[in-house]
Amino acid sequence: MSRRICLLLGLAAFALAPRGIAQAAEICAVDLNGNGDAADAREMASCVAMAAGAVQCPIQQAACVTDEAGQYGCPLGTAYQCLTPAAGGTPTCSPNSCTDTDANPIEEEAPVDDPGPANDGAVDADGNCLGTIEIFGGRALRCRPPGASVTFQNCCKDKGKIVKDGMGGSLSSITTKIAVAKGVFTGMKAAYTAFKAGATASEAASAGANAIIVGLDPTSIAISLAINFMMEVLLQGCDQQDMETGMLRGSGMCHEIGTYCSSSILGVCIQKAKGHCCFNTKLGRIIQEQGRPQLKSFNDLGWGTAKQPYCRGFTAEEFQGLDFSRMDLSEYYTDIEARAQSDIEIDMEDKVDAYLSVIKP
Repeated sequence: MSRRICLLLGLAAFALAPRGIAQAAEICAVDLNGNGDAADAREMASCVAMAAGAVQCPIQQAACVTDEAGQYGCPLGTAYQCLTPAAGGTPTCSPNSCTDTDANPIEEEAPVDDPGPANDGAVDADGNCLGTIEIFGGRALRCRPPGASVTFQNCCKDKGKIVKDGMGGSLSSITTKIAVAKGVFTGMKAAYTAFKAGATASEAASAGANAIIVGLDPTSIAISLAINFMMEVLLQGCDQQDMETGMLRGSGMCHEIGTYCSSSILGVCIQKAKGHCCFNTKLGRIIQEQGRPQLKSFNDLGWGTAKQPYCRGFTAEEFQGLDFSRMDLSEYYTDIEARAQSDIEIDMEDKVDAYLSVIKP
């Protein structure tokens, strides 16, 4: 099979291709909508194999027409060459050129590796913290909207409140909640491995569910939503940080800062990413959003940039200086009321039954 097949899907599709199918080496990227990048759907494609070893960009491709002398010409302009498809047929032309990714590799921006604030630092003999205290500290994370690297799937899509808020000590830190998110990612990989090995969709889902449950407190996570999320991103090209961000973002714990280019070729952006600061609770995110504008210490940096988010927590002095009377906490109050009503309607027996139905459907 030719390694220059037209896919119009993006690079992640090649990474998921079965062994024996070579990765396309010639691609083209075109800013069709004039927004300064080629990261949107149908703005990037692998080039099509033509006769005599030539390749052609399929974007805006047109069939050539004959003149009175029977010679083919490109209706898009004389500057564009008519090429015959490798399989034969009417010659075509394209106003867009192909790029050899072997000679011009795609440049990838590595996501920020931010572990978040460390918990339980050094203390003195009386138990007093010796380091800097951070209140409502967060973690820099990114997720990727539709683009070439994620086969134009939306890895920032919110799936609902997967990671639950207000679970006390079991989920008191952002690192613990990230661990829960990583648990779901582990489940997704287990499901994908089973799927590739020939398991049915339901069997793959069962394998993923069992991997999710191991080591997790079932009351800390909406398991049915997590499994649904896991299956949806199974073949979408989303990576672990995409999933972590998506889960926390959907749970209302992330502040979106902006968008930046995460993948490019020859200076043309083919994949965007959204930078976030994600916190340990929805309340933490709300107080950070409404408290930072009150403090001069955040005036210069603010939230940082989309590529380098600034997610530190408040110092004790900063936190004491916040005027909570100027904050609108209605979003949090509404959430508390909704959760209280839910607790009334769904007792612990129902939760246990739901949990057991996942383990032994």
